[in-house]
Amino acid sequence: MTLTIEQVKLQKRLHRNVWKAIDDYQLIENGDKVMVCLSGGKDSYAMLEILLHIQSTKKFDFEIIAVNLDQKQPGFPEHILPEYLESKGVNFKILNKDTYSIVTEKLEAGKTMCSLCSRLRRGTLYTAAEELGVTKIALGHHRDDIIETFLLNMFFSGKLEAMPPIYKTDDQKHIVIRPLAYCKERDIEEYAQIKSFPIIPCNLCGSQPKLQRQMVKQMLKEWEKDYPDRSEVIFNSIKNVSPSHLMDKDLYDYSLFKMIEPAIKS
Repeated sequence: MTLTIEQVKLQKRLHRNVWKAIDDYQLIENGDKVMVCLSGGKDSYAMLEILLHIQSTKKFDFEIIAVNLDQKQPGFPEHILPEYLESKGVNFKILNKDTYSIVTEKLEAGKTMCSLCSRLRRGTLYTAAEELGVTKIALGHHRDDIIETFLLNMFFSGKLEAMPPIYKTDDQKHIVIRPLAYCKERDIEEYAQIKSFPIIPCNLCGSQPKLQRQMVKQMLKEWEKDYPDRSEVIFNSIKNVSPSHLMDKDLYDYSLFKMIEPAIKS
């Protein structure tokens, strides 16, 4: 397939953004064994494709193993991912765990499934990471996910928190990375179309109406209409923090501003 000039530019931009994230946060090092979590969505396909490209440059000597969690959702096409990964010559493992039944049984109809589903999925993936002996777990969250999470936490949880490009799990056992942290969702969407990824839709949470994340996503779209590049400004603010100009006593020692006793004249 011959790419147009614009498509080549798009591909180079995505590669450049992933390289920058890797360099800025040391996401990948020599000797790493990276578990690429593949859901069947556009983001994880793009992440795998770009990491394979980076691996091919030989700048870093690292392994890739793609891992998919089959959550036993009704109608899930189990053959698609294995066939795709075999065609790419990628080492992979399919995990089978019926988290779908657990989520649907425990939650009342109409309740948001994302939180419980995410916890169950993470636990299964962390266990697999330990068994496979991986050094990094790669998730496909992109720049827009980070911005949305930042606003969600501020509006609905009362805290300033987003998604870091790299972090350790609470038990300190695993390092999780987000190679797409600098990539825009619209670029990934175009890239997925160019590459003709065999997208598998999520029928568990993506179809739920009035999700808070969907509301924030729509709000950002409306802002962008009136104030172009507003998302870029918000994203830059996450990287440009002034602890002394917030109100968290754990981040800044405000006792520094105690009144200094005036010197007593003799």
